Amino acid sequence: MSAVLEQIFQVGFLAAIIRIATPLAFATLGEMFSERAGVLNLGIEGIMLLSAMTGFTATSLSGSLWLGVLVAVLTGMLMGALHALFTAALGLSQHVCGIGVTLFSSGLAYFLYRLIFGQQSVPPNIKGFETLPIPVLSDIPVLGPAVFNQFSLVYMAMLAIPLAAFVLYRTPWGLSVRMVGENPRAADSAGVSVIATRFQAVILGGALMGLAGAFLSMAQFNAFTFGVVSGRGWVAIALVVFGRWDPWRSAGAALLFAFVDALQLRMQASGLGHIPYEAFLMLPFIFTIVAMAVMSRNAVAPSALLKPFRREER
Repeated sequence: MSAVLEQIFQVGFLAAIIRIATPLAFATLGEMFSERAGVLNLGIEGIMLLSAMTGFTATSLSGSLWLGVLVAVLTGMLMGALHALFTAALGLSQHVCGIGVTLFSSGLAYFLYRLIFGQQSVPPNIKGFETLPIPVLSDIPVLGPAVFNQFSLVYMAMLAIPLAAFVLYRTPWGLSVRMVGENPRAADSAGVSVIATRFQAVILGGALMGLAGAFLSMAQFNAFTFGVVSGRGWVAIALVVFGRWDPWRSAGAALLFAFVDALQLRMQASGLGHIPYEAFLMLPFIFTIVAMAVMSRNAVAPSALLKPFRREER
């Protein structure tokens, strides 16, 4: 236990929490926007995987990291538009379409990766993002090296949280999203295009999911592997419920999950060799299941979530 505590009380542990939370924060915010508009996006796992692949490929072929980020974001937006077409425009089952998007995106990612890079004994890698210390702030004891000496995408995630809250609660478009997710009939009567608003929210969510995928393959691992996402998309769906569809709470849920994940990594490194490492790997997901079970009992989802809107039906 002393070895575990010694691992925890280090600057590196806090920095690891923030890095682990970054893709979860992007993905959770993206799913939150989609669900606040009334559309459940179960395609998040596949969207993150395909975006990670396309972003990595674009960077590998061009040498530009920011071009890779742009390609990953565009990939997320494209898959989000596909999901919105099926669910918002055609009114098909959101569960079925989301799983279909995940399966299609995952299969497409595997196919394109093999087509472009072939079957190599050593997977290709790239020179990913490097840490970018912020002058003055990075010199603050403990907090500075952990929070203000991070990747550029980490700073983007930090800014995305208050920006998402501002957009959702302080802008006319955010009000339209909330109206569409709660009472699409009333929104339609007020002149708000329910279909267009849902399209926009799901595409925005796809863009944020694309950023999550880009971070994994271009900052955290600097390579693309078929297990690069490792269930983070499914976790993000649970974190939205845990955060009660609120940007700040959802970001806090991502940090909490990242804390547990970073803790299990430190526990593996602490020399507890008599415990199988698989037991440590389970901890973050067990935490997610328990938190989901506890929080979902009192959580109030958007009223129109999972409900297709057909203007001709009354």
